Amino acid sequence: MLSVAEARARILAPLRPTPAEIVALSDAWGRVTAAALTARLTMPPAAVSSMDGYALRAADGQLGAVLQVVGSAPAGHPYAGQAGPGQAVRLFTGSVVPPGADSVIIQEDVRAEADRITLGVAVQPGQHIRPAGLDFSAGDELAPAGIRLGARTIGLAAAGNHAWATVHRRPRIGILATGDEIGLPGDPIGPGGIVSSNAHALAGLVRAGGGEPMLLPIARDSLAALAGAVRHLSGLDMLVTTGGASVGEHDLVRDGLGPDFALGFWRIAMRPGKPLLSGTLGGIPVLGLPGNPVSALVCAVLFLWPALARLSGLPGAALPLTPLPLGTDLPANDHREDYLRAALRPGPDGAELVMPFPRQDSSMMRTLAQADALVMRPPNASAIQAGALVSILRLDAFGL
Repeated sequence: MLSVAEARARILAPLRPTPAEIVALSDAWGRVTAAALTARLTMPPAAVSSMDGYALRAADGQLGAVLQVVGSAPAGHPYAGQAGPGQAVRLFTGSVVPPGADSVIIQEDVRAEADRITLGVAVQPGQHIRPAGLDFSAGDELAPAGIRLGARTIGLAAAGNHAWATVHRRPRIGILATGDEIGLPGDPIGPGGIVSSNAHALAGLVRAGGGEPMLLPIARDSLAALAGAVRHLSGLDMLVTTGGASVGEHDLVRDGLGPDFALGFWRIAMRPGKPLLSGTLGGIPVLGLPGNPVSALVCAVLFLWPALARLSGLPGAALPLTPLPLGTDLPANDHREDYLRAALRPGPDGAELVMPFPRQDSSMMRTLAQADALVMRPPNASAIQAGALVSILRLDAFGL
């Protein structure tokens, strides 16, 4: 059986970013840049005031000096003249500093009477002035290619006068649930049946990871049903199946995908999620997840999430693990890499403690829904006591 790291590397190796497309900047949140965004103007475009006050020459800025106010320049309406000797121009935050002025005194530091001001403090050259290009200059790179756009970067791009962005298309992920026993939420469930929760959970993860989920009709446990389900998969960037990848006589995914399916590997040394399948179907990457709900979603975090990143134009590297202290003892681990559902609770000193749930059955979705993190335990790890550090994956990082 493959290790988790080797399985992830083999899944990611053949994946390539989706093609580029141009979208309105207002629709670019969460998308990955396919081309750098460079500033189309200088910001600020001219020297501007950082405060409400008066522009003047620093040479005239002695304590007690009386200056004549020759005009006003609200933001967006630069003063048409210049500030000469003994003169001042009324400014507001963001107002362009007029020619001739090299300093701004804030309004609280003057006494204004009619068209004159008396300085209550001495001024220094350049005070309260934001020079042209303080933030960025035309041609500066604002966002490189290969980053996910968030609110801050989108705001920066807008400030750089971009209305559009070149980004990678959202990966289209087909999700195929299999099994005679499953039905759709809301439908009557017959004897021995269960509700199909995997497809909906995976669709949520795909959306959180920047992809576009496409829920396919449930495929029943027959080779013909599976063949029919995968007959029209054009336009997908990856097919994700759930169930049917184990060793039972009704686990038919490997054979049911048809002669165009090329198996990459099957089974990995982890828990939950041993029966994981990877391959290609007519050039489309296939990721076969287990049918147990917890196993399916944990494997999706470990393998589908980085695959979404790679398809979206990001590296798709190993997931970040955070060390935190245990709040209870843990027994030794066997040869498989373990991922335990756990809550994060404040300890006596207020710091977070990791509290693995006592029952870790892979069918218990409620436990996963209540978990804050997954505790990663390496293969053959020794027993550890409360207070020892363990590595965790925070589930809120995946929109779960």
